[in-house]
Amino acid sequence: MNASSLVLQKLALLGGPKTIESEPKDLFHWPIVTAEDEQAVLDVLRAGSMSGTEITKQFETEFASWMGTKYALACCNGTASLLAAMWACGVRAGDEVICPSMTYWASCAGALTLGATVNFCDIERDSLCLDPRDLERRISPRTKAIVVVHYAGYPADMDAILAIARRHGVKVIEDVSHAQGSLSKGKMCGTLGDIAGLSLMAGKSFAVGEGGMILTQDKTLYERCVAFGHYERTGVWTRWGGKSKTLDDPDLARYAGLPLFGVKHRINQTCSAMGRVQLRHYPARIAEIQKALNRFWDLLEGVPGLRAHRPPKGSGSTMGGWYFARGLYRAEELGGLSCDDFCAAVRAEGVGACSVGCNKPLHDHPLFHTVDLFGMGKPTAIAFGQRDVRQGAGALPVSEAAPNIVFGVPWFKHDRAELIERYAAAYRKVALQADKVAAHVKLKAAA
Repeated sequence: MNASSLVLQKLALLGGPKTIESEPKDLFHWPIVTAEDEQAVLDVLRAGSMSGTEITKQFETEFASWMGTKYALACCNGTASLLAAMWACGVRAGDEVICPSMTYWASCAGALTLGATVNFCDIERDSLCLDPRDLERRISPRTKAIVVVHYAGYPADMDAILAIARRHGVKVIEDVSHAQGSLSKGKMCGTLGDIAGLSLMAGKSFAVGEGGMILTQDKTLYERCVAFGHYERTGVWTRWGGKSKTLDDPDLARYAGLPLFGVKHRINQTCSAMGRVQLRHYPARIAEIQKALNRFWDLLEGVPGLRAHRPPKGSGSTMGGWYFARGLYRAEELGGLSCDDFCAAVRAEGVGACSVGCNKPLHDHPLFHTVDLFGMGKPTAIAFGQRDVRQGAGALPVSEAAPNIVFGVPWFKHDRAELIERYAAAYRKVALQADKVAAHVKLKAAA
């Protein structure tokens, strides 16, 4: 049965046949690990060089070349990369960092451990990225950095954000954990701000097992990140002063041999070895993902209530590896059917990926309101003389509306037209029969 016939069938929710009888696991399996990856990891294990840096430095050089940056510094995870980037940008006790509320906690929680506070910003309804219109009013004399998250692979509006940041003399940190390989008007996400941090953990579109990467064109910022958590790369300490191998900044060089923040951010070289192999194949693999997901969304073009979460065609912007693929929901076009009820009906068709929302907003989480990390007798968010920028429910309407306006779609890893057409048919089928889903929900509620 072809896809156009499937949408006319009775809904599975109402007893009809499922559009997807069983989900093919290889269509979604990630990362793709081959004998080449296995051999690279085994070579490190057999050499006993897991804690070395030779392979890591090669990985950094290759990653920087691919991205088009002067400097790349591998870290043990993405959280470490963002923490170091904040410190490098001058975030200290009493300062403020601006960050979108709808993101993973690692985008901003490091600010608290530096004694700073987070002033959360709302997001745009269509891009799900930081809203420049909400940004400027949040900047104060204490603002040291803006964290820009290219959410779910969608490039944020960097032109507008950078213009605001430059006007106020504020650093821009890109969180590229969702967007490895995404293009913003033809330029790599992660090369547009002052510095970038990103995760390379096993679930990301660029996956090395566990790891992170810092990217920058600025040598000063790079050296600060090295000094922050990579003690073995700063030189040897003596009682007469440090002699740095890599740091030009004399103020940093005198701390050679010990990490400035007392942390170790070195990545395990098994991950660096896998990363080098993954990088060789990554452009081709994400091109396949982009073909698949663009095919999916093209098939749903014009369907009431459903919008693609992707940049406009012809904009020069792309979704990279399309991590955490989402769709945009417009209930008003489907008779007010809730996103939750829509997703339940699609899941009944056999699509497991169709869930509501995305990350939960962070601005009303207790971590950013009441935690006292330093035992100072008051919340860390206000313990160092910061402005009280804490926000509760109702403060950021678009972020809080995510469960009503965002839904999940399959993260295809291969462009298999017939299968993708069936998945698209499941979404189309439910959207075109939204009135029947609503009637079923109403009837069930009345029973």
